Amino acid sequence: MNAAENLIQKEIIIKSMKRNGHRLTKQRLTLINIILENNCSSCKEIYYKASKVNRKIGVATTYRMIRLLEEIGAITRDNLFKLEYRSEHDEDKHCNIKLEDGSIHQMLLRDFDIALNAGMITCGFFSGHHVVSVELNGVSIEWEKE
Repeated sequence: MNAAENLIQKEIIIKSMKRNGHRLTKQRLTLINIILENNCSSCKEIYYKASKVNRKIGVATTYRMIRLLEEIGAITRDNLFKLEYRSEHDEDKHCNIKLEDGSIHQMLLRDFDIALNAGMITCGFFSGHHVVSVELNGVSIEWEKE
């Protein structure tokens, strides 16, 4: 993910944490940044990277934060430690997004999926699931997920 995507993801996570009554501490912010900026394969790896940034972060804090991120739907066991969804099968699929100024923007379906799921999480509609279809004016739009 690039810096702009990281910032959007971070804002979504922070809003969701606040909405669910969770405090936003320096340790939690550090852990969110570590997860967003790195491709970590385990809680232990996240802990080691985070403890280099802030010595006050413990193993238990790291595991609790991972559990909290799972609860709010930011990560799942399927995409653990990655805060985005990518599918190789969606590379050639796209949708057109028309804005009020008349401009039309083509968006890869995988990016639309990320945006839609982030919006659903932000609005508190679900946690830990991916949208598989959308119906617009009676027309169903579907895409397969792995």
